[in-house]
This record gives sequence, structure tokens and C-alpha cells, in this order.
Amino acid sequence: MPYIDQKGRQRLWEDVPQNAGELNYAITQIIDQYRYTKGFDYQAVNDVIGALEGAKLEFYRRVAAPYEDTKIQENGDVY
Repeated sequence: MPYIDQKGRQRLWEDVPQNAGELNYAITQIIDQYRYTKGFDYQAVNDVIGALEGAKLEFYRRVAAPYEDTKIQENGDVY
């Protein structure tokens, strides 16, 4: 877990994260808020893992894969 100073933490709720550490911190804070609201049991853990995995897969499908396709066209395929 990246450690963000107090001023940086407050800014994350007012602005977008500026680097991977800040993005990790912001995601972790959202997860913790959900967990404390829902309680700490298997269902809450499963909800968080499922949401993260779904978000990851959707990000890959909608953002990363098209980017990779563009780079294949620009630079040639490796296969």
C-alpha cells in the first residue's frame, strides 16, 4: 500500500490521482468504506474482489485491448 501524506490524501477526494500510488490509495479508500459499511464477512470480501475483477476486465476490454490493437497496426504483430 503506498503511503500518501495527509495533504495528498485530501487532494485525492478533490482531484484525480496523479500517479499509480495515489490511484492505489484512492481505490483502497473506496474499498475500505464499502467494507466498513457492509461489515467484514465473506460476502463483503467476495463483493470487493468481484468488483475489482470486473472493473479490471472491463478496463482491459474497453481500453487496453483497443490500445494494443492500435500498436499492432502501427508496429506489426509479434505472432
